[in-house]
Amino acid sequence: MATTSSKFTEKTPLERIFGPDGWLARNHPRYEYRPGQLEMAEEVEAALEHRRHLIIEAGTGTGKTMAYLVPMIRSGRRVVISTGTKNLQEQLFYKDIPFLQKLYPKLSVTLMKGRQNYLCRQKLYDIEAQPVLDGLEEMDHYARIRRWERHSETGDRAELDSLPDSSTLWSRIDARSETCTGQKCNQFERCFITWMHQRAAESDILIVNHHLFFADLALKQMEYASLLPEYAAIVFDEAHEMEDVATKYFGIQVSNYRIEELARDTEATLRLKAIEGPATRVAVGDLRQRAERFFELFPQGDRRAPFDNRQSFLEVNRGHYSGLLNALVRLETEFGALRDRPEEINNLARRAAELRQAFQTVLESCDRNYVFWWERRGRGVFVEASPIDVSGILQKILFSEVETVVLTSATLAVGANFDFLKRRLGIQNGKERILDSHFNYTQQALLYTPVHLPDPRDAGFACRAAEEVVEILKATQGRAFVLFTSYSQMRDVYERVRTRLRYKMLLQGTAPRTALLDKFRRTPHSVLFATSSFWQGVDVQGQQLSAVIIDRLPFAVPTDPVVAARIRQINEDGGSAFNEYQIPEAVIALKQGFGRLIRSENDRGVLAILDRRLVRMAYGQLFLDSLPTYGRTNRLEDVKAFMQKC
Repeated sequence: MATTSSKFTEKTPLERIFGPDGWLARNHPRYEYRPGQLEMAEEVEAALEHRRHLIIEAGTGTGKTMAYLVPMIRSGRRVVISTGTKNLQEQLFYKDIPFLQKLYPKLSVTLMKGRQNYLCRQKLYDIEAQPVLDGLEEMDHYARIRRWERHSETGDRAELDSLPDSSTLWSRIDARSETCTGQKCNQFERCFITWMHQRAAESDILIVNHHLFFADLALKQMEYASLLPEYAAIVFDEAHEMEDVATKYFGIQVSNYRIEELARDTEATLRLKAIEGPATRVAVGDLRQRAERFFELFPQGDRRAPFDNRQSFLEVNRGHYSGLLNALVRLETEFGALRDRPEEINNLARRAAELRQAFQTVLESCDRNYVFWWERRGRGVFVEASPIDVSGILQKILFSEVETVVLTSATLAVGANFDFLKRRLGIQNGKERILDSHFNYTQQALLYTPVHLPDPRDAGFACRAAEEVVEILKATQGRAFVLFTSYSQMRDVYERVRTRLRYKMLLQGTAPRTALLDKFRRTPHSVLFATSSFWQGVDVQGQQLSAVIIDRLPFAVPTDPVVAARIRQINEDGGSAFNEYQIPEAVIALKQGFGRLIRSENDRGVLAILDRRLVRMAYGQLFLDSLPTYGRTNRLEDVKAFMQKC
């Protein structure tokens, strides 16, 4: 593991940093003493000293980032901080770390993102010599990138404020690994990825996100070169997201998009390297045709479905499948036949071989530890193999290999324990701690649970729910998130409500997520109708958000292929999937949704859930026991009275 540094090992009591008269009190402009923050810092430091794992739930407002950053810095070991989002990554790197460097001026930190976030200099220079830019706007974007590249130290796209998200130019010049030639590239020494790795090797702290971390862990499992240097400890912030992200990166996916990217990159490479290769171009055309015929075999319309009938699918469609594999083999062969081929061609040949092997895995493998499924989404068709249970993988290559792993979030516990999290992630030993928030939830928030509505599964629920939403929004004067577990329910209730009130109604899907949130913040009394993507990672402080209304308990869709496979596996092993998986998963999702409301000591508002099962079913008590101690009522009159005081 990483060597220990002596730069930060002089220890002063953490009280002198986090206490009422400590360093933070003297230096942080918005300091307030939070006993939970000091307790968390002490727990993290103890975990590091004893080289043990730690699971710690710390409510909103605890000041988690400072509470884990300071002990990690003081440990003197190289540590990784993994966040749920790039936004939190950037907050840590550009805000929290510079502040702490006043206390620890020798601290060295590297921000690491996925390779697609960085510019490839070689691709940029190749394009300059070729007439491949599309229109005046793209030529202008290229000129701006070229000027920026000359002085940028990171090559991070986030520095390019002037490049719109819709630009197609970036995907042709980014540093994704599929097109990288590594040390054989002429720009290797000046490569932004090389520079990032060099900085990381010399850093005390690496700030990554879960996607990058698990992509790296998956590479290690396959014994490929690691993206990250050795480290002795890791913090997972927003650790409740770990299972989903790990499932993605330890799985295998093929798609029509991957075929098209290979075809497009081949054509671009032949053009940029001035390679004639007529047979290779014919092979690319054949691959496109074969792939189109193969993916047309999957039913039309957006859907996500299990692929349990792979054997019969292949029996009926063996010709199309074999034709696709043969087209990939043919392309590999044509790459090998090119004389004096540059390294970029060898890279493409490797990709073609890997893609062929991936098709064979997702179509032919009989591994019972994986669930096989397909999805049609817009123009894309995706066929995947996902691990049903990642706990064994993580226990073997993460928790058994790293001295200290800290899992933290505001939403980890179900009831008063971490049993669900430990089962799903494979963490067997470690200290466990739940810290109370310093918010006064009883006074700041009212939980409204109307019991007069029909069961959410009843046909008449949407109509009655819309009536209830209208009455709640009248009481709160808009200023609400109305959150749903399905798009169809969201659109149904939105249409029933939107003409009934004078407030601005915003609907997910009508504009980009960030644009909708900006408009919500700027528009007084507005109401946002949204689904699961708004249940977490959204921070709206103050009176602009005074209510969060949730239509039903957020149970995962039981017909989803991955969810269904996990339910089946637990039941077949003699467990109760409903109690051991579905309920705990829904509890954490509900905690995330309600967590949007109270973000500071000054926030007040109403939390409403329109699902009577919360109070009428026995399992509802577990949901209630897992939530903070909100005030509670089932009377709309109490909601109106509460809001009048806000």
